[in-house]
Amino acid sequence: MTAFGGVFKGRRVLLTGHTGFKGSWLALWLQQLGAEVVGLALPPDTQPSHWDLLKLGIEEHQFDIRDYDAVQKLVAKVQPEMVFHLAAQPLVRRSYADPLGTWATNVQGTAHVLEACRHTASVQAIVAVTTDKCYENQEWLWGYRENDPLGGHDPYSASKAGAELVAASYRKSYFSSQGSPALATARAGNVIGGGDWSQDRLIPDLVRASARGESVEIRSPHATRPWQHVLESLSGYLLLGQRLLERKPGFTEAWNFGPDESGNQTVSAVLSRLTQSWGELRWHLTDAPQPHEAGLLQLDSTKARTLLPWTPVWGLDEGLRQTAHWYRAYQEKGEVISRQQLAAYVSAAASKNIGWTGAE
Repeated sequence: MTAFGGVFKGRRVLLTGHTGFKGSWLALWLQQLGAEVVGLALPPDTQPSHWDLLKLGIEEHQFDIRDYDAVQKLVAKVQPEMVFHLAAQPLVRRSYADPLGTWATNVQGTAHVLEACRHTASVQAIVAVTTDKCYENQEWLWGYRENDPLGGHDPYSASKAGAELVAASYRKSYFSSQGSPALATARAGNVIGGGDWSQDRLIPDLVRASARGESVEIRSPHATRPWQHVLESLSGYLLLGQRLLERKPGFTEAWNFGPDESGNQTVSAVLSRLTQSWGELRWHLTDAPQPHEAGLLQLDSTKARTLLPWTPVWGLDEGLRQTAHWYRAYQEKGEVISRQQLAAYVSAAASKNIGWTGAE
């Protein structure tokens, strides 16, 4: 079996944001696919960090994508064929505290990466990752589609909508001619999984509180989000990258990668389901005033399921079970089971004859 058509084996891949939660998992997967991965990111901002624990040994460069000269020099040196751009300021609440840094990283930083790619002839394909929060949220009961209006109340969401506009501008202005890089953007839901220690995210907050024997503070128990394991979104990014590298027409667009309807759950429902794998959890509501966050957000991934085609592998309950298992293994035994979980995910996908696995 050859995952993703074998297109990543031996490819020079530049991965920005490799020290982050999603980026570290993607670096692991790309390495196992045989890619020659080079990472560009800031040092990990949590201790512990999934990136440090993985010990992948890939070539990496730690500096800020807001430094265009440094970005340009690195891309010219690496001469990548494929670029996955994940580097970002990824947190809503942090964006309220640092709006200028958020805008500079997410919008100008994206422009820096794309501009450097524009001047590097080796680049064949680019997947720029944004977020489900890039849509102008109307609190609709149905999921947002790729052609719905972009927007954003908080600086993070608005900056990611801005990153989408930057990508669309580069695609139309510079990447539409024969032989130019194929550029697509990817928008995923709320990801869960082992190795995330970010501030102000539900499961990392639970992990920290549980380790201290404390009750975790819950801000918005009735907020509904599209929850999915991190490997679900990454399989979408890799499949999209495969299509771009194959130079097939019709893929240089925006793509949603969200769960099926069962993954659209409230925070309180996720907490309730998580207790089945984690055991008893203690949590309480806070009365403190909170900055605005969307109450209802869902994604429509019909386009990806139909045209790529991409299909989720683990449902929410399995994703939560795998997440709880990862943290228990780390807390109780000091084990990092990311490789085993990646293998289990690929095996589950193959058993379902999902196309990217190469299974027949």
